[in-house]
Amino acid sequence: MKLLKQLFDFYLNSSIHVALSCYALVRITFHVFHIQYDEPMALFVFFGTIVGYNFVKYDALVRVRRNPIGIQLKIIAVLSLISVIFVGYYFFQLKRITQIFSVGIFAVTALYTLPFFPNRRNARNWAGVKIYIVALCWVGATLVLPLINGGAGLTSDFFIKSIQRFVLVFVLILVFEIIDLANDDPHLQTVPQTIGVKRTKLLGFLLLIPFWFLEIFISTFNYRDAVINLIMVIMLMFFIAFANPDRLKYYTSFWVESLPVLWWLMIVFL
Repeated sequence: MKLLKQLFDFYLNSSIHVALSCYALVRITFHVFHIQYDEPMALFVFFGTIVGYNFVKYDALVRVRRNPIGIQLKIIAVLSLISVIFVGYYFFQLKRITQIFSVGIFAVTALYTLPFFPNRRNARNWAGVKIYIVALCWVGATLVLPLINGGAGLTSDFFIKSIQRFVLVFVLILVFEIIDLANDDPHLQTVPQTIGVKRTKLLGFLLLIPFWFLEIFISTFNYRDAVINLIMVIMLMFFIAFANPDRLKYYTSFWVESLPVLWWLMIVFL
């Protein structure tokens, strides 16, 4: 059991699970816009997520705090290095315009992590900004890049789905912020720190209403996808309702981040 727990913790700590969530959202984008499966694009996002998230999570731990590097962190570093190689491999299989946009997303991720301005904190520590930067990066990586590489135009469906995807990620992050309320720096001014847990939950519920109803205005609207989206919304509402700062980290790092994967699996198998 101890070995299984160590493997499971490594799976979460190495960002493989969150990368799988991003991969699932890319596959959902392919499905919604009827784009043929684009392996280089999907795997570029998968491995890019591992690199980006591990960079964000462990840069300060190693570079700033200079903590001793344990065995697990060394293995994660090796995994990240391998992922960098795969990112480079798939990057050169993307269209030039997609490459340009992906560099832009990487720049935002770097800004989120590294203090580019003298005597200023990185964007991750800017009060009230973190949630918007993360949501925009997810929209860019899981929606904009696949559509650009797939040659899809900037139709009304693109803008509707962009809003939906932003709202979805925003609400998912709200659950994380509720769970992390006791540990977050008060200067971050996260949503629960600013308006309280109850109002944060209410905000999440209210945002999910237009998220679902926007589905009606998609030109490729079908009842099957609408029902699947509704099931996903109900599940997320339950996660919001039962979120509290006393929950274990697995509540968000595994279960909440599993929602995009469950959403994709419902589309595939139902």
